[in-house]
Amino acid sequence: MLEVIGAGFGRTGTNSLQLALERLGFGPCYHMLEVIRRQDSYERWDHALAADPVSWDRVLTGFKSTVDWPGCAFWRQLVDAFPTAKVVLTVRDPHDWYASAKRTIFASDEDGDGPNLPELDESTMRLMGLMMERLLPTMLSDG
Repeated sequence: MLEVIGAGFGRTGTNSLQLALERLGFGPCYHMLEVIRRQDSYERWDHALAADPVSWDRVLTGFKSTVDWPGCAFWRQLVDAFPTAKVVLTVRDPHDWYASAKRTIFASDEDGDGPNLPELDESTMRLMGLMMERLLPTMLSDG
């Protein structure tokens, strides 16, 4: 059962929060890197992205907490599914956030300084593209 929900966007200290939560006994903690590591979770996130009914227990089975993408995009649904969970919002100055994202997650090989991520296969790239296409506009307009 999920005990902590990270509502903060990536590049706002989510990796540090993940490590802290795991050290404090709220692990394992689901982070975007889990999507890359666990290709068996793609179908579950596909349903959430399509706004299909989602069994959040099934999507996050075995995890006590979640931070970063894609969980942060569904923090409201997660609060509904796990009403006793604590919500942690990490924030960062927007200019600093953009500079960090540009150097890391938005970097391309053309920049000569690609992101420090494992090689991404076609399924992972498709899921990440869906997340950006479906979630980012919703999150940015979500006052």
